[in-house]
Amino acid sequence: MNKQNYKSQGKESMFDEHFITEQLSNIGNPLEAISKVIDFELFRPTLEAKLQNVNKKSNAGAKPYDYVTIFKIMVLQRYYGLSDKQVEYQILDRTSFKNFLGFKTGDKIPDEKTVWLFRENLTNLGIVEDLFAQFEKYLEDKGLILNEGQIVDASFTVAPRQRNTREENKAIKEGKGDELWQDHPHKKSHKDIDARWTKKNGEKYFGYKNNVKMDNKSKLIKKYEVTDASVHDSQPLKDVLEESDKGQDIYGDSAYTGQKQEETISKYQMNNLVNEKGYRNTPLTEEQKENNRKKSKTRARIEHAFGFMEQSMNGLFVRSIGIKRAKGIIGLINFTYNLFRYEQLVRIA
Repeated sequence: MNKQNYKSQGKESMFDEHFITEQLSNIGNPLEAISKVIDFELFRPTLEAKLQNVNKKSNAGAKPYDYVTIFKIMVLQRYYGLSDKQVEYQILDRTSFKNFLGFKTGDKIPDEKTVWLFRENLTNLGIVEDLFAQFEKYLEDKGLILNEGQIVDASFTVAPRQRNTREENKAIKEGKGDELWQDHPHKKSHKDIDARWTKKNGEKYFGYKNNVKMDNKSKLIKKYEVTDASVHDSQPLKDVLEESDKGQDIYGDSAYTGQKQEETISKYQMNNLVNEKGYRNTPLTEEQKENNRKKSKTRARIEHAFGFMEQSMNGLFVRSIGIKRAKGIIGLINFTYNLFRYEQLVRIA
């Protein structure tokens, strides 16, 4: 029997990395596309001002990794849905990741502990919120946020489920979670006493909510508020509206109806285009239903943003414990969404 001949895989060449990069570019490399439209040096002053003296006892010892480079790792994690360990492996393994970060084969790569510590510092020092606000202003200065209408909505962000006793869950609901597991500090460090259960459309969710205000025209997120999953969508409305919203249309589903919400909308002199809600004894008229359908065509634009997070960014979830860390991660998710939406807007302009 004759031996089958197969196509040769070729020989190694000093130009291999160049050819791989070129091929990735031809196929369509999202990281290359991002690098073409945004210079991450924009964020260096903020990062260095807040982080330069953190955990630094003296000038002795190893120098830290470049702050901008590690921040770009945060973006990789949020876009590809990677844990700290996974992102370390992928940087070592993937040419596109190395190119995005400016590493070459053989360079020392930040390990998972370095990545974790950097994110902890971003979270604890409120730097995520600072960077989000800085980028939002950058987008506004570019004329991309048009402020011709705002859409509000919320999406669940799933957290690791907890295995607690009924008594423990009762104590957590009563706000006494911090008193539990005092004799088992390691166990306590793995318990999320901030995340909550809720049910929507027959499905149960455990975790947090990403409450978002989005610019209608650009589909860029302007502001967000993180709560536990049990908080009603309408409650953070007062936290996401601001002076710059005055006079604009506001869209939202019927969860944003109610006296308090109407008062908040009136406070900012916004044109209330929130979907109306029917009740048992006062159902919606045909005219109201038709108006809701018209409003929903605009309101649905925010679902495109959440859809991008779920599909292109591999889901809305956190692996961390506690609302403080959840706020940091969800803030980075929103930042990363805006980053890739910005690239889309530049590309289609």
